Amino acid sequence: MKILITGGGTGGHIYPALAFVNYVKQVDPSTEFMYVGTQIGLESQIVPKYNIPFKTIKIQGFRRSLSPQNIKTVYLFLNSIGKAKKIIKDFQPDVVIGTGGYVSGSVVYAAKQLKIPTIIHEQNSIPGMTNKFLSKYATKVAVCFPDVAEYFPKEKVVLTGNPRAQEVVMIKKSDVLKEYGLDPEKKTVVIFGGSRGALKINQAFIEAFPIFEQRNYQVLYASGERYYKELQETLNLSEKKLTNISIQPYIDKMAEVLAAADLMVGRAGATSIAEFTALGLPAILIPSPYVTNDHQTKNAQSLVKSGAVEMIADQELTGLKLATEIDAILLDETRHQSMAEASKKEGIPDAGERLYKVVKEIT
Repeated sequence: MKILITGGGTGGHIYPALAFVNYVKQVDPSTEFMYVGTQIGLESQIVPKYNIPFKTIKIQGFRRSLSPQNIKTVYLFLNSIGKAKKIIKDFQPDVVIGTGGYVSGSVVYAAKQLKIPTIIHEQNSIPGMTNKFLSKYATKVAVCFPDVAEYFPKEKVVLTGNPRAQEVVMIKKSDVLKEYGLDPEKKTVVIFGGSRGALKINQAFIEAFPIFEQRNYQVLYASGERYYKELQETLNLSEKKLTNISIQPYIDKMAEVLAAADLMVGRAGATSIAEFTALGLPAILIPSPYVTNDHQTKNAQSLVKSGAVEMIADQELTGLKLATEIDAILLDETRHQSMAEASKKEGIPDAGERLYKVVKEIT
């Protein structure tokens, strides 16, 4: 089988695609892949490292306000469809899967015109503009949140979950916390604001730092590279010997760390949610207010209803509130266990398998 995958712009579109590729390679090593992205997107830096054939087309997104740039966008879109058709004809895939981002719009639309079966994968609880457009043409629409089905043609929707979940759930609990100077036997909360960090979370951590120093649980905090030096200076870390707090600019083994942790605090991105629910990990989510359609809040709300997470609005976040919410979960075993069970129920640990089943059904 030949599978062409397209998606880009953010890690939330790229990593589920790569997790799916890894799953299929395990169950059917003879499968051939092609990934189509853009030269300037994050995918151009990430995908080649996975030894997947990578092609690019040029495209840009529509401005939400009236702008002369939208004329260029239309031109690039029409031009990119022709280029996508050439790539598709050369590769001759059995199916084309789009995981989001503007690039998938051109490629999936081109595949439809060439009468090749297509799947779009929507990670969030509110669909992006590209997937809304493509849902009219796609053969199937794979979703991760049941609530998002209302935005798509009912007969096309399949609940598959995020393939990243299946990749993470295979990771066994280890002593990885030792690598960050922590004790693998102690209760641990992992706090992070995404790969680049988040200013509001960083400020709250600084305020909560004196409280965390007094606790008998551990805190592993990833500040993001841009805040790391300032954080060290503000907290005067060079003169302190930390025993239950570890501060890192970035956690490069996040999946392994989450498998060893007891609580996660962070944004409500689709990939993070897929990971911690697959592991049955309770969480405190602080949705980013800077994303399109406030979709992170919608992502979090469905999990709040189930009892798997607590949510703190970004504008309401303080150090005291953060520490109080963490205490309320980690220092109450009954509540912690209840949230863990609810989180596990929300997870879809066989997401890669489900998506592959859809592929086989339409090819």
